[in-house]
Amino acid sequence: METSTRQSAIKGGEFIIRETKASDVFIPEEATEEQQMIAQTCRDFLQQEVYPNLDKIDAQEPGLMQTILDKAGELGLLGISIPEEYGGFGKDFTTGMIATEFLGAGHSFSVAYAAHTGIGTLPILYYGTEEQKKKYIPNLASGKWKAAYCLTEPGSGSDANSAKTKAVLSADGKNWIINGQKMWITNGGFADVYIVFAKIDNDENLSAFIVERNFPGITLNPEEHKMGIKGSSTRQIFFNDCVVPLENQLSERGNGFKIAVNILNLGRIKLAGAAIGGCKRVATLSVQYANERQQFGRPIAKYGAIRVNLAEQAIRIFAAEAAIYRCSQNMEDAINALREQGMGGGRPS
Repeated sequence: METSTRQSAIKGGEFIIRETKASDVFIPEEATEEQQMIAQTCRDFLQQEVYPNLDKIDAQEPGLMQTILDKAGELGLLGISIPEEYGGFGKDFTTGMIATEFLGAGHSFSVAYAAHTGIGTLPILYYGTEEQKKKYIPNLASGKWKAAYCLTEPGSGSDANSAKTKAVLSADGKNWIINGQKMWITNGGFADVYIVFAKIDNDENLSAFIVERNFPGITLNPEEHKMGIKGSSTRQIFFNDCVVPLENQLSERGNGFKIAVNILNLGRIKLAGAAIGGCKRVATLSVQYANERQQFGRPIAKYGAIRVNLAEQAIRIFAAEAAIYRCSQNMEDAINALREQGMGGGRPS
């Protein structure tokens, strides 16, 4: 059993050269009844809570995004991939991708949702101590607490490990004192929990910390005015002698860069899944408009040039969807293989 599972777990670009059985490739048409119910719940949620409030969301009406996330938490949408012992549903990676796709059509809400459930929550789930998981994960899965991820700085974006935010031990040895600046922080304006990356003393690599909003020494700049996703809270955050309890260090010293890279790797495929959801929404609206818009006495959907563009949309969406769900199943196979080798929960290595 171990051998067969290990063989089914594709690594990197191996899918290009390795023969794969059709039965090993997941396609959306094979979604279980439960997965279809989750997808429908996501559709209904957007129709009821997001689409009627788009103008208010873009205007960042105070408290609105938090309220919508609260309602998502009540339905369990924030804890789909969280283990049951921490208050989640414990579903597999593919099921989580289905939820990500269908909520991906939710404009700025999908950004807040993805940041909270992905880069904001997973560092604790994968790298936290049992005490940290018990304290934070149930509250994040329910939506009681909202999460953000603080990595990027004015002088370090893609080169994240060059960050200048520093952490030093307090004189009494009970706290970390963090000083630095982070920018482009999604959910920054309302998050209760920040995953903050900083270098301890003069370390070569980053370390990671769980920082609560009410810890002393945190200040926020005003909301950024963006060209798109205007309803997503995006702020600069300053840490000025921010006091963080020693037990809030996440994982080992110097392990922060590994955490950052692994979590972002998961975030990248989830972002692609959310983009598919947005693309499907755009395609649907495009067809509706083409059937309603009249020119020269008939709908523009009757003209070949428009039909070609609509068909091209459908072709590209289908190809991207097929790639995303094949990759999702490959990742689930890899997680299962790691579990069989004794790695708890398929934690990224």
